[in-house]
Amino acid sequence: PAGGLALLLAVLLWRALHGAPVTELSGDQDFQLFLQRNLEFTRKIRGDVAALQRLVCDTLQLCNEDELLLVRQDLDIAQAPLEQCHRRTFQAETCFSQIRAGLRIYHGSLATIRALLPGHAGLVETLQLDMANLSSNIQQQMEDLGLATVTYPTENQEPVPTFSSHFHHQVGGFFILANFQRFLETAYRALRHLTSL
Repeated sequence: PAGGLALLLAVLLWRALHGAPVTELSGDQDFQLFLQRNLEFTRKIRGDVAALQRLVCDTLQLCNEDELLLVRQDLDIAQAPLEQCHRRTFQAETCFSQIRAGLRIYHGSLATIRALLPGHAGLVETLQLDMANLSSNIQQQMEDLGLATVTYPTENQEPVPTFSSHFHHQVGGFFILANFQRFLETAYRALRHLTSL
């Protein structure tokens, strides 16, 4: 019996030292409220990105990703990783950190879209503000949960993509939005997964 008790205590100590499992967060009302609000916020951002994708399609006649794959090989378009958000060993801290880092990358890349669609700069600026607010919400929640956070400088440090021709600029804008939409879909699924625990 003493050996069994020691083993049980060792397992409990190991779990405590390796952070709170995500399931322990699921009953926290504030955390659930955070998730619901930011699921809605992420939906809104996805809708704004979809609107920009439609504008790129209508204005620049760039609508089909498959037709542009050869040109994409020549472009240096950042794609923010979110592998921590769909691993079996999902951890809120690393997923939230990746979401925030990705939002920062795409925030800077949207300058490309603003240059391509100057008549819709207001939509791009609203989208950038929403992205900054979502990142801030996630940072605040991480701090509330006692998770490690990275504080980014307020000025944008991410390099804006450069392109060798106007056509490459247009195609680059198309892929920035396509990548961002995929990023948002993964982030949305991760937040939704947390609500179901």
